[in-house]
Order: sequence, then structure tokens, then C-alpha cells
Amino acid sequence: MIGVAPTLDESIQQQLRELTPQVLGILVRRYRDFPGCEDAVQEALIAAAAQWPRDGVPDNARGWLLKVATRRLTDQIRADTARRLREQLVVSLVPADEQIAHAADAISDRDDTLDLYFMCCHPALSPSSQVALTLRAIGGLTTAEIASAFMVPEATMAQRVSRAKQTIKRAGGSFGEPTCVEQAERLPAVLNVLYLIFNEGYAPTSGPDVFCVDRSSEAIRVTRLLRERMPAHPEVTGLLALMLLTDARRNARVDGEGMIVPLDEQDRSRWHRGQIAEGVALLQEALAAGAVGTYQIQAAVAALHDEASSTDTTDWPQILALYTLLQQMADSPMVRLSRAIALAMVDGPVAGLRALDSLAADPVLRDHYRVAAARGHLHERAGNRDHAVVHYRKAADSTTSTAERHYLLLRAARLAER
Repeated sequence: MIGVAPTLDESIQQQLRELTPQVLGILVRRYRDFPGCEDAVQEALIAAAAQWPRDGVPDNARGWLLKVATRRLTDQIRADTARRLREQLVVSLVPADEQIAHAADAISDRDDTLDLYFMCCHPALSPSSQVALTLRAIGGLTTAEIASAFMVPEATMAQRVSRAKQTIKRAGGSFGEPTCVEQAERLPAVLNVLYLIFNEGYAPTSGPDVFCVDRSSEAIRVTRLLRERMPAHPEVTGLLALMLLTDARRNARVDGEGMIVPLDEQDRSRWHRGQIAEGVALLQEALAAGAVGTYQIQAAVAALHDEASSTDTTDWPQILALYTLLQQMADSPMVRLSRAIALAMVDGPVAGLRALDSLAADPVLRDHYRVAAARGHLHERAGNRDHAVVHYRKAADSTTSTAERHYLLLRAARLAER
């Protein structure tokens, strides 16, 4: 989490992750200065990370963060003599210290999180910058994690986020609540943000964890809120279905020693059948609307995996057809990679390896660890153990996920011993 020490107790980290968008939402509504409010909230998080482990979590944790962030914000304004008129306006709006906690309690029943997602996906920014800024400020993803999601260098993403903040600053930091029409226009960016946050929680791109439950669970929670607001939108329903159908397999993704378990080796009795049933029902509802979108297609792939009794009985031809359709609708490096793997399951590993060879011209995919890992898997299926070992080790050297690295190295070691 931004501004929070990685060694902080997990329960406090989770509480701060949940409170961050709430506090930021309150400040943005009040002062309409997103960059200043974000800086103030980050300073409040740093203060909490230093004080709460020592002094205990306050009874009104959100009120505490709001008070500290408000003080930081007003201090910044007072220090800026060139903005004296704005200082007077903001100071006149700031409640007395003893009233701040009460003000937070007065609106405690309102969840600002979803509103803040829509606010941050501001039309002054390009679509990619909308998503990047929202992931950084609200989703709590690091610049490195966002860069991985976009498959660009970290330095490139840092510049993009910085430019987005400067654009908002030049626009006056105006982050009013969007109208229903504006929400509809910003919906694709909001859906993309929630999708990427969920993915980063389900399979973190760096660090030792196989998954980050609070991050993926928060994405599901906010997507449920979005569906309540837009119940008739098939892609909102499709995204929620995709999340539930994917998250249903989470417990089976790790063994008793904390190692990753690939899909074809998972104990399917550990899959969450309630989530699968809900996800399938949501998918059927979304598809019945007649406007098929990318999240519905991905949810359909997830449903085919979840409803199969084994990898061998999975309807791979249907999955291949769905990835072919998805590539036509929204081509991307990961879609092409997924289609190559599905092709291997239909026509054999040699066909899959040829498909992977055709991706070599793509500079994004050429050196990506997932491509090397896929090559290792297909060579293993084809009986080419030496080649599989080479590619598994190459993938392990390329990934920033400790859990993925351990899995790939173990896979290579087991093959090398045979």
C-alpha cells in the first residue's frame, strides 16, 4: 500500500487500505483539489503506520485519518502564499478539530469508494492515464504493479502517472460528482480499474504472496456496488461474474507448503461451489441481455473451467473459440498468449509452440516470463524435458513474483532430476 511500511501488521494494513478511498473521497468532495488531497492522505497514512502499532488503532480510525489529513492539507495551503485567497476559502470550510471526527461520523453510512472511482476517471485525462491514476490513488497499486499490468517499463508508468497528476492540477483539480451521463462515459475506465485491481490481488506481480485476498475482495465488493448502481449493464454483471468464477478457485491455488498449484493439478473439491453457482447465474443474466462484451467472454471461459470435472474434460474447443472472438474484439498480448495455450490444448503442444513462435515479433511478449513459462509447459507436455527446464528457468529469472519464481524453479528441478 502507498505510504504504508511493508512490515506493518496485516490487520492494520487491511484497515488502512479500506479507509484510504473513504478518507480521500471525503476530502475531494470537500475541497475539490485531488492532488493536494491525495498528498495529505498519504501523509496521514504514514503517520498512522508510525503511531498505530505503538499506540493502538483509534476507536474512530477514519476520523483520526481525516483529522490528520485535513491538518496536512490546510498546512500546505497556509504555506503557499501565492494561493492566499484559496487558503482563506479552505480554512473557512475546515471544521474545528473537535468537530472533524463528528463530521466523519455524520457521513459514516455513506460509502464514497465507487464515487471516487468515477471522479478519478476524469475526461481531462487519456483513457490509459485515467486507469493508471485511479489504480495508484484509489486501488493502492504501486507504480511497478501498474506498469506490469500495462506491460510497460516502470519509468514509463511513473511519467504517465506524474503527467496525469499535472493535467488534473492544471485543470484546477475539479473532481465534482459526475452526472449519470458522465458516469456512463467513464464506465469502461472504471471497469478496467476494478478488473486490474482484482487481477493484482488474485495473482500479485511481485512479492512472496500467491494472492492478496483483501485486494481482490475489495475489487469484488466495489463491483457489487457498481452492479447495484447499474443493474441492467451486462458488462458490469459480466465483470462481477468473471471475478467470482475466478476467485472461486483461490483456495486450491496454494498447497500446504505455500507453493503455487497450477490449474491442471488443483483439487477441485476445494473450489467454492457457491461462488461458482452465483457467477454462472450472473453470466447467464448478462448474456441474455444480448450485448456481449469482453468481460462476459472471459467469464464464459472461467465458467467452462469451473464446471469441468478435470482438465481433460474441459471444453477446450469452446475456450479456443471464445479466445478467438475475444482477440477479434479486444486484441492484446495476454489474449494472444491465452489463445495460443488453448490452441495447444486442442491441437497438441507442437501447434501451441508454433503459435508462441508467431508471438516472438511482439516486443511486449518476446521476453515476458509468462511466454517462457508457457513454452516450458508445452515442451514438458511434448516430452522435451531439457527444453522445458531451460524455459522454466528463463521464466523464473524474469518474474518479479517470488511465489512464481519458486514454483518455476521447482518445476525445472523436478524435470531435471528425472
